[in-house]
Amino acid sequence: MGNKAKGSKVERELYQMFVDNNYRAVRVAGSGMMENADCDIIAGKKGKKYCIEVKSSKKPSKYISKEQINNFMVFADIFKLTPVIAIRFNRVGWFFINPKKLKDSGKNWVITLDGVRKKGKRFAQFFGKKVKQKQEAEYYDELRD
Repeated sequence: MGNKAKGSKVERELYQMFVDNNYRAVRVAGSGMMENADCDIIAGKKGKKYCIEVKSSKKPSKYISKEQINNFMVFADIFKLTPVIAIRFNRVGWFFINPKKLKDSGKNWVITLDGVRKKGKRFAQFFGKKVKQKQEAEYYDELRD
């Protein structure tokens, strides 16, 4: 499976988590490929609106260009959405973090597994609603396979 297919798969997985937790959500067409498509998912419910940049990694760190994060933050500001970085580390699961908590590595921003364990949150912690237990168990069982 290529990088684009893997990225689409994790985006669909996260999209489904939002839908399963009574959010309205859309995947942004052309995200990462087209100019002005600066986030992967827009999700919301009454009083809560998010734009989400989705990442995944099999390594314990993920680098994101400063330009990409800057464009993402501008997009969030224009549409008055709360920006969120969602990252899924293989065999560990999803973490959610405010982009302002990313670590500066010089040329890029970096997200580390240790860093999100300290500063990040799981879905239910970040979005304020418990992920249905059966579904959450299924998500993490899939990751272990």
